[in-house]
Amino acid sequence: MDIHLVDGTYELFRHYYALPSARDENGREVAAVRGVLSSVLGMIRGGATHVAVATDHVIESFRNALWSGYKTSDGVEPDLLAQFPILESVLSAAGIVVWPMVEFEADDALAAAATVADHDPRVERVIICTPDKDLAQCVRGTRIVQLNRRTRSILDEQGVVKKFGVSPESMPDYLALVGDSADGYPGLRGWGAKSSAAVLAKYRHLESIPADWREWHVNAASASALADTLSRERDRALLFRTLATLRSDLPLFDNVDQLRWNGPTPDFGEIGARLDAARTDAHRGSVRDNREILKSVVPR
Repeated sequence: MDIHLVDGTYELFRHYYALPSARDENGREVAAVRGVLSSVLGMIRGGATHVAVATDHVIESFRNALWSGYKTSDGVEPDLLAQFPILESVLSAAGIVVWPMVEFEADDALAAAATVADHDPRVERVIICTPDKDLAQCVRGTRIVQLNRRTRSILDEQGVVKKFGVSPESMPDYLALVGDSADGYPGLRGWGAKSSAAVLAKYRHLESIPADWREWHVNAASASALADTLSRERDRALLFRTLATLRSDLPLFDNVDQLRWNGPTPDFGEIGARLDAARTDAHRGSVRDNREILKSVVPR
């Protein structure tokens, strides 16, 4: 069996900015919820049997206490933030396993779920549905892979090495050096993608990088300056690596049988009907088009 683990936060953001606005009878914006629901049910219609969705019920996490600049919900559209609890309840009504994360992040849930699924010999492949580079650290051979559902591209372990220049196990170290603007930490000055990949391809982890750049024997520009920066800011680099390292020990479920989709709950018919009835802004898109897409995948 294949296990599909979906980044619900990414999907909600993606659909929010891709779809016309639609409001339900209570005036709540639900277009992104409708889009994500349609997309996930489309996966099931396409043959996915074991599916779970992780969301950031709140954007903040334990990482905000470690680094003041870490990403927050500041600047996120209120109509987008308000759809997280709606999405979680709608997916649950549709019979889909949902993990709304508060102290930890959706990425942590995906990493933890991939770890549990990987230990089950019945599982042929774990498919993490997100393009987020943080999840590249979870990729293992061709067994745990990343799927970008928008481009339909799959990233296995060789793909990670080809794209980033380092193996999955070195991705937290890589992100610590180059930074991650989406998550709000800058990395170390001067350490770009090429130099970080060149050094980590050889030494794998920050602790293994020699303090003397003359021992590196890698093709990295301004190696002396890079070594000096790493020496002065090693504690910061280790902190950034902690921010980038996903938690794979969260107790989300006991075994993959709990992720099997067994159909919608009795409440889903009414909820699906309300989503179908949401009115789309005539200036931003077609009501009919979105309703037809939704109806094609919602079980009746």
